[in-house]
Amino acid sequence: MGSYTLGGLEVSEMAKRLRPTEGELAILGVLWEKGEATVREVHVALGGEGAYTTSLKLLQIMTEKGLVKRDVSQRTHVYRAAEGGEKTQRRILRDLMEKAFGGSAGQLVLRALSAKRASAEELAEIRKMIDSYEKCEVRSEK
Repeated sequence: MGSYTLGGLEVSEMAKRLRPTEGELAILGVLWEKGEATVREVHVALGGEGAYTTSLKLLQIMTEKGLVKRDVSQRTHVYRAAEGGEKTQRRILRDLMEKAFGGSAGQLVLRALSAKRASAEELAEIRKMIDSYEKCEVRSEK
């Protein structure tokens, strides 16, 4: 199977960007929370365990993959997530929903709720979202 490009990226590169690893997601979580951070700040926020150079290497790889942006205008490089957390989470969920749940949002939600008990606040938020979707469907049927 030959490679091809889409939007300036090879398809294999795009696939890597769409699916951050567990370690990359941990770093993205720090950057989403802080907005931007140096390698040291990321390393400390992740518990400071392991080598600093591991955090540095991951951030360099993430820059190459397009997951983070690096500001090199200062002596100490500052990193920020290339896109917001919600957008990344939606993309990961869509991919999971298609691959593991045959495209069924309902099955994904049911499995998620059966895997871990939701808090009362989370259930209230889910109910509110369902009510909102139902209202939109009623309006579109008219």
